[in-house]
Amino acid sequence: MSYSTADSLPTVTLDDVRGAQKMLSGVARMTAMEGSRHLSGLVGAPVHLKCENLQRTGSFKLRGAYVRIAGLLPEERAAGVVAASAGNHAQGVAHASSLLGVRSTVFMPVGAPLPKVAATRDYGAEVRLHGQVVDETLAAAQEYAHETGAVFIHPFDHPDIIAGQGTVGLEILEQCPEVRTIVVGIGGGGLAAGIAVAVKALRPDVKVIGVQAAGAAAYPPSLEAGRPVSIPCPATMADGIKVGRPGDVPFQLVEELVDEVRTVSEDELSSALLLCLERAKLVVEPAGASPVAALLSDPHSFEGPVVAILSGGNVDPLLMQRILRHGMAAAGRYLSLRLRLTDRPGALATLLGVLSVVDANVLDVSHVRTDPRLGLTEAEVELHLETKGPVHCAEVGAALRDAGYLVID
Repeated sequence: MSYSTADSLPTVTLDDVRGAQKMLSGVARMTAMEGSRHLSGLVGAPVHLKCENLQRTGSFKLRGAYVRIAGLLPEERAAGVVAASAGNHAQGVAHASSLLGVRSTVFMPVGAPLPKVAATRDYGAEVRLHGQVVDETLAAAQEYAHETGAVFIHPFDHPDIIAGQGTVGLEILEQCPEVRTIVVGIGGGGLAAGIAVAVKALRPDVKVIGVQAAGAAAYPPSLEAGRPVSIPCPATMADGIKVGRPGDVPFQLVEELVDEVRTVSEDELSSALLLCLERAKLVVEPAGASPVAALLSDPHSFEGPVVAILSGGNVDPLLMQRILRHGMAAAGRYLSLRLRLTDRPGALATLLGVLSVVDANVLDVSHVRTDPRLGLTEAEVELHLETKGPVHCAEVGAALRDAGYLVID
């Protein structure tokens, strides 16, 4: 670790990342690199997926947490560690602490998904639920550290954390030496900063592109201002990158070394998650799917071969269900419409027969008979259908109109 002469902040070097890699030997897995034929076809060049969703604890966070805690002095280890997180960092700290024989306390928001809370406990941490948002949880963890002497383990704003995350970059260069572009999700910036340090030192020709959710994109205004700035009320389904302000240490590295930071929409995130599940057979959380979302949003703007980092796979099943529905709707796999028909016996069966011919699966049907806009013998039917995509949606609508139905929307 060295210090930047510009602002006296600690920075990270290639030697730091290489040292972290040695420390993580036998602890963190070298995760798989999987090719994606579908994404390669869209981009027009080979695309590989770096599967950190298959890392121990389900994300890259174990790397940085282990390096940070392993570097503590004996008296600091004796005091224990404390962290605040809604999920991935919590599990990384809990498991790293358990491996190193250090007592850990993790503060999590009251509404944290139950599977993540249970997993953090299973990894050996004492979990305390506090606050409705991560900022309140973070404040509670820092107060606990002040009162007890426990060492606070920041999720991204520390050089040891960044060095640990940077080992992902070393693995990418080893597994895909021909890589030209690396795409990585950005929250606070620890992973992107660490990867950029490692990759740019060894292969300055490789582009590193960061991706943020549009509703929680603190890096674009920060880069424009030349310093970390806060954004009010970040909102995104991608809780792993839902960070309102870049970290001071990773920001200076991202500003210097990362070539570009892009943003993606919620629709693009859900479509990317659905693609990972359907095409790659990989369970990925929204934050982990953000690089794939960037590839989907503008595929021809990436120089290949491309490596997209799937940074985590810890997604709550209930959230997964909602995201999949959203992703299928965004992909044109659901169709909702209203139409009018004559209110007589057999009318609904006839309508369903038309839908059967065009192979549309009916998920839900509801009737309205009391609307004053309806004629005496009319009924309005609202349909929710499962379809095969936008082309099939158009075919369903055409078939209904050809059969004489008035489709309202």
